[in-house]
Amino acid sequence: QVQLVESGGGLVQPGGSLRLSCVASGTIFSVYTMAWYRQAPGKQRELVAHITSGGSTNYADSVKGRFTISRDNAKNTVYLQMNSLKFEDTAVYYCNGRTTIFYPWGQGTQVTVSS
Repeated sequence: QVQLVESGGGLVQPGGSLRLSCVASGTIFSVYTMAWYRQAPGKQRELVAHITSGGSTNYADSVKGRFTISRDNAKNTVYLQMNSLKFEDTAVYYCNGRTTIFYPWGQGTQVTVSS
């Protein structure tokens, strides 16, 4: 069974930064396109960014230029560096595959942007 464990969230002021991590186990991590998603209260889960096995990246327009996704296949880990955080970035952040979704989803990590 695949296990996804997210960490690194917290409370940050607008303009601040956080780095999220997601460790995957139970699968051949390196072959998959991995992604970060987020779900704000009362909203549907949305795709934030993804990174292919070869390292190509893509971002939602709302985070482009502020967030950076990366991966370390040796550590089975995908990262999300979040800079210039805004109030509207407040959400629970999850990692998962992009075209292949692993179940169950991880517990996510809460990011709260507040002054």
